[in-house]
Amino acid sequence: MEYMLVCRRMKTIGVIVHRLDSHFTTSALQGIESVTGAHGYETIITHSQEDSDIEVANAGLLLNRGVDGVIASLSSQTESMRHFDAFAAHGVPVVFFDRVAKTNRGDVVVIDNSHSGYLATEHLIRQGCRRIAIVTSSLERSVYAQRFTGFRSALRQYNISFSHDLMIISDIDSESGVEAAMRILGMNPLPDGLFITSDLVAAVCIRTLQEAGVRVPEDIAVVGFNNDPVGRLITPKLTTIDYNGFEIGKVAAMSLVNHLTGKEPGHGGRTAVLPAGLIVRDSSLRSGREATTPS
Repeated sequence: MEYMLVCRRMKTIGVIVHRLDSHFTTSALQGIESVTGAHGYETIITHSQEDSDIEVANAGLLLNRGVDGVIASLSSQTESMRHFDAFAAHGVPVVFFDRVAKTNRGDVVVIDNSHSGYLATEHLIRQGCRRIAIVTSSLERSVYAQRFTGFRSALRQYNISFSHDLMIISDIDSESGVEAAMRILGMNPLPDGLFITSDLVAAVCIRTLQEAGVRVPEDIAVVGFNNDPVGRLITPKLTTIDYNGFEIGKVAAMSLVNHLTGKEPGHGGRTAVLPAGLIVRDSSLRSGREATTPS
């Protein structure tokens, strides 16, 4: 599909996100707008609803609106990134954050998902867990594949064997938390540790396990991912990886503004990897075990 490019720049930045109903996304948008607003740019926010066709249409819309630059997080369905080529052709810089594919189409801002997966799993091991299950989303998505890589690395480091029977691939919604819990309850023996790569799924999973009589963390210790507010509302409070959406949004926006103001030449290819630490709460702490995990 071809679009008529509006040549006159409007001091406007386009944002493409995969969903709006997540704490991470709303935090990232706040971080983006804290930078763009301070530099006199307005933002146009679009979301793909995890649909690659909608993402392509959103990219065309932003190109036709004549945005000065774009900040994007890809949908779960996105395979080809050709729809971003037109921005480079018209001198419009693009910065990708969170979900990205290998690309030379723009700068990239991410966390070290592999190391974060390692930290979460190592913490469970240090709590005495030896039969550790993982609940994650599709490994076709790079962020979840990297978290799984970190999970496997920690198991190898501590000489714990991996079993595919202890791996659950799910979506990242509340229904998936119930489904994951039911599958866990069907395992014999039960796992003694769970690494769940979404706090929402982890919170619902914990509640469902508790309703079935499973004690957390005494029977199963649990670590989530994202530091979503829901993790502080459940009992026990959820140990999690701190995925700072606000900071990621700020860094992505600052990278784009630097391109637009000439402080950074070219249209990217740089990758910024931000730190993400482990926040230890009661859902993973076994009696008498250490409360922190070294990096």
